[in-house]
Amino acid sequence: MIDGVEIAAAPTCVADDPYLVAAAVRGTNNVSADTLARSGLTRDAVEKGRDLDGDGDPDEIHIRLEVAELNGGSPLVDGPVTRYDIAPGVRPGLWVFAPKLVGMAVENFESNVAREALRLPSPALRIEQGDTVRITLENSHYMPHTLHLHGADHGFVDAGGEGNDGVPLTSELPVMPGFSRTYELTPRHAGTMFYHCHVQPHVHVQMGLQGLFVIEENRPHNWLQTLNVGAGLVRAPSVASREAFDVEYDLHYLDLDRELGERIRWYNDARLITRAMHREYDVTDANVDYFTLNGRSFPYTFRESLVVAGPDQRVKLRVVNGGSKGIALHTHGHKFTVTDLDGVPRPPAARAPQDVLWLPTAQRADLAISTRDDGLGSYGPGIWLFHDHQNRGVTTDGIGPGGNISAIVDPQYLGEDGWPRTRGVSFEPYFTEAYYRREVPVWQSYAPGLFGDPGSDRWLLARLAVLALCLGTLAALGIGAWRRR
Repeated sequence: MIDGVEIAAAPTCVADDPYLVAAAVRGTNNVSADTLARSGLTRDAVEKGRDLDGDGDPDEIHIRLEVAELNGGSPLVDGPVTRYDIAPGVRPGLWVFAPKLVGMAVENFESNVAREALRLPSPALRIEQGDTVRITLENSHYMPHTLHLHGADHGFVDAGGEGNDGVPLTSELPVMPGFSRTYELTPRHAGTMFYHCHVQPHVHVQMGLQGLFVIEENRPHNWLQTLNVGAGLVRAPSVASREAFDVEYDLHYLDLDRELGERIRWYNDARLITRAMHREYDVTDANVDYFTLNGRSFPYTFRESLVVAGPDQRVKLRVVNGGSKGIALHTHGHKFTVTDLDGVPRPPAARAPQDVLWLPTAQRADLAISTRDDGLGSYGPGIWLFHDHQNRGVTTDGIGPGGNISAIVDPQYLGEDGWPRTRGVSFEPYFTEAYYRREVPVWQSYAPGLFGDPGSDRWLLARLAVLALCLGTLAALGIGAWRRR
């Protein structure tokens, strides 16, 4: 309980900052100085104003976002300051929308308080149906950007007659470096939406300038977690969510092209980076190398993006595919129903149980899972994988396991540290940079040397052991046959 905000426990190994959650719920203008300082946000990052309909929650919301570059061309990129790993030693160049933080990006990387908010994906934003919402993009980056509220109910122009759709030329000019632009909406319909930059979208969106945009149903006393930074657990869910579900997660899938991200490290001159990104890069020849869930790839997904649910619970998953390719979401041990697509409820007759969902790029789906052990919705408690069933989706630059692997886990299968219990093997090899540099045999943890590189001492010893086992087996078979005669 922080500043009157009840924040759910996070059972995973790594959790998001509860002080940031409290500030996002109450509004940075309504929390104590201590909570604000611990959150790393500015006083105007999430301002919550008047209760216009008298139902006990604020209806005037003003959110401010910045643009941050991760793993870029700063001289400090090789030090601990500006690193952001999606997997051990894997640091693609990224751009993200970030909450408005105290200090500049490099300073914030030096601050443990704010560092966690400078990450992929851009934060999930939550507002309420009927709220008067303003979102200001303060462009702290060296390139032009905009904000497009994909799927959300908003006017083409705002109250002042300026463009409001975030599309250069047809709606407005982009927000130039050092300037800001405020987008306005009063959404009439609830649903899971999407926001992203619309400047050169084949580059900017795929660099990470995208996030979930959730419009919740209007309810009395509905104080919302306006920012969900990092891992997907919604620690202060809406009234409507609590009415129907025991736990709720935001799941943001994204694929990344390593060659695109590397271009921001080639130069420190914005003109040369712009040329490399927007004139020399050809997206039609691109390949994707990294597959992330909530900004991480395996094994880090097991630290912070597990779906944890106990027996007989109802789970809500809000899913967006922000990548350039479709994904085939598959649940082990459970079947789910798709309750909403692109923010629109599906007819009850169309909500058949399934365990694979094809999700094209930019599409959103709301999934409902029951953990009741009935042999259909759930097969019982365990560590049940949840992943893209396309083979490349579970790799990191072609090395597996990696990619967007997660799991639906019963709490009894978690250790005290929030890490899933394993059976006779260790996750330790996957936490090494060497593994993703292709230097470690894939089965070394439970077959040491047996499938190692030919010619090594461990490989020879393992082969001798196998030979001895085979000879012993043949000898036993021969003795058995002689005795039968």
